Amino acid sequence: MEKDKKPGIMAYLALLFAIVFFSGIFSKADNWLGIFDFTVLNGKFGSIITEPKTLTFTGAEGSGARDGLLFGFSLLPSVMLAIGVVNVVEYLGALDAAKHLLTPILRPILGLPGSAALTLIASLQSTDAGGSMTKMLYDSGDINEEQKTVFAAFQFSAGAPITNYFAIGAGLFALTNADKTQAITVPMLVPLIIIFALKIFGANLIRFYFKSKSNKEIKA
Repeated sequence: MEKDKKPGIMAYLALLFAIVFFSGIFSKADNWLGIFDFTVLNGKFGSIITEPKTLTFTGAEGSGARDGLLFGFSLLPSVMLAIGVVNVVEYLGALDAAKHLLTPILRPILGLPGSAALTLIASLQSTDAGGSMTKMLYDSGDINEEQKTVFAAFQFSAGAPITNYFAIGAGLFALTNADKTQAITVPMLVPLIIIFALKIFGANLIRFYFKSKSNKEIKA
């Protein structure tokens, strides 16, 4: 990929598509708009109905390497889809457009180039997609070893927060006390904002460590 290539209109359109695709905006769409969402296209495995449980092909009560192998197979579709989409939008210049537009934002916040923006967005929905796309950034030279570690720290803390929060955590807001009052009174977005803030805080702890280590080596 050419580092100084000036992005054209197609590059910005590809970037817009990628942001929408990985953002989850259309994840709950019950019409044709769902084709523009990563989660919808990723789909789900069919179920095997056996009383009293409903199982997927991975079954239940597995353990050890065999269960791990089936779990690994279950990750393949999301990784393959994410890599395929990223390769298409990269060919159209989306990463160049991201680098021009988003580097001034990501550089001070996380110390990352703008080309990492799509990976960051994807990691909010899928840990598998985020991990595979981070490796692509590192292999292509868009991020170095330290940036990869900082980015991993950001992703590792509360992985795929949007998917997990709204799929699981949001259910807690429906709980009520014995007197029928709502158990959790804060707005639903407040905990999510705190999660994002702590993810950024954790990543910057790693940045601080690298900076401190570098300063000690210079003084030595």
